[in-house]
Amino acid sequence: MSDATSTPDLPGWRHVYSGKVRDLYEPDDTTAGIALRDLHGDVVLVVASDRVSAYDHVLSPGVPGKGVVLTQLSLWWFEQLADLVPNHVVTTDVPDPVAGRAMVCRRLEMFPVECVARGYLTGSGLAEYQGNGEVTGIPLPAGLVDGSRLPEPVFTPATKAAVGEHDENVRFSAVVDLVGPETAETLRDLTLAVYARAEEVARGRGVILADTKLEFGTDPATGAVTLGDEVLTPDSSRFWPADEWEPGRAQASFDKQFVRDWLTSPASGWDRASDAPPPALPAEVVERTRVRYLDAYERLTGRTLAL
Repeated sequence: MSDATSTPDLPGWRHVYSGKVRDLYEPDDTTAGIALRDLHGDVVLVVASDRVSAYDHVLSPGVPGKGVVLTQLSLWWFEQLADLVPNHVVTTDVPDPVAGRAMVCRRLEMFPVECVARGYLTGSGLAEYQGNGEVTGIPLPAGLVDGSRLPEPVFTPATKAAVGEHDENVRFSAVVDLVGPETAETLRDLTLAVYARAEEVARGRGVILADTKLEFGTDPATGAVTLGDEVLTPDSSRFWPADEWEPGRAQASFDKQFVRDWLTSPASGWDRASDAPPPALPAEVVERTRVRYLDAYERLTGRTLAL
């Protein structure tokens, strides 16, 4: 696609949904689409665009190469986690216009829960803790500050929100009500196991994994709880350089923090509380964000990407 932020036409595939960042396709009814179904079964094509979102808005312009970083980093993490939990990836043999930024995936029956693991206190968890000393009903020690490492990682789920709305942190009991006690325990245990593995891997590469958000579904063919969507990217996780970690302040991060900081600065002229859409991002903010995403990929994987 020309700018990697639009939704391309792809032979054999029919576009069915667009989120803030990803576009979803299913095999169409053409000869090519029928062949895809015969080869792979009930699958979807997941395309990561270069769109960037902040404060529930999709911004302009996109960040060049961001979708490639998200996809390639997810694929790398799926490999690291394969012995812990199955994932939804079928093949990376995708149409040329989306090569590198797309995966053919099994269609899962997704659980209506954002599975969040936190090893450090920040973001919405910090805000909740400052109000009542807890995060999603889990009591935490007194005296913690922004960036504090928790005594042990905690499962702090959230309910999924529609595009343009906030996910809502909920207690574990709410997950039980949604999916039943056995499945709720499975989601919690898998989330914490994935976090523990990823935190260890990242720490060995000089990166702190502060928290991460995972999505799971059931594979209709096997009945197994399966890891879906993306995994452990700067869009779904907070990664901090370990050598710059200092509790008590906002941490340097490998994500779109440059975007958030600029939007809330006087330089942008944007009032977050207003109904007005955010202004276009300056080239410098886009480039600094691009470099941070690429740096995260290269530090974590030890590989390079030609973007």
